[in-house]
Amino acid sequence: MAGIGGIEVVVFDVLGTLVDEPGGLRAALGDDELVTVWQRHVETEQRRIAEGQRAYANSEVIDREAAEQVAARAGITEPAAVARLATAGQRLPAWPDSAAGLGELARRFAVVGLSNASRVALLRLSAHAGLRWHQALSGETARACKPAPEVYRLAIDTAGCPPDRVLMVAAHAWDLRAAQAAGLRTAYVERPGGDPPAGGDAFDGRFGGLGELVNAL
Repeated sequence: MAGIGGIEVVVFDVLGTLVDEPGGLRAALGDDELVTVWQRHVETEQRRIAEGQRAYANSEVIDREAAEQVAARAGITEPAAVARLATAGQRLPAWPDSAAGLGELARRFAVVGLSNASRVALLRLSAHAGLRWHQALSGETARACKPAPEVYRLAIDTAGCPPDRVLMVAAHAWDLRAAQAAGLRTAYVERPGGDPPAGGDAFDGRFGGLGELVNAL
């Protein structure tokens, strides 16, 4: 893979890209069917927000809704247990190469997280997974959810340099397409359960893991 030059800031998607969202939810919920219920609700509601079909609600609200659906399906009625479920998305494990990859890149670049997770959820998730940033940005600041352009504009404004010197890294092609439309450079990192590029996607790089990305940069 050829190198990617001219980058000043590396922006990472978090959920699924740096942390194992399906695996973490499976550990918390104990059943693949319940994981599907959770993820379907979150994806549907964030898409509705991005498309203007629902007023903005942060990830804590949406996760609480998902937890209530899971609890109803699983027959869980104890309020404390439902409250614990609602924070499952804040206790996701990092992929094995995430912490080391971030640390290596942070020696040479400004490294930023960009997530639909709320500010509080992103703080707790980063601490739990051992992710270290120069800055972590939540779509909550823009009151929007990716792939809405306002979220990528938040990253560009924070970077303080032209968007073609900012690299967006994600395991989701839909995320990278939206970043590309905002003028960002893009790199796909393969992860289990991610959204692979389609034949027409022309990202700046495609990598099997963070080690390959570090070498390319």
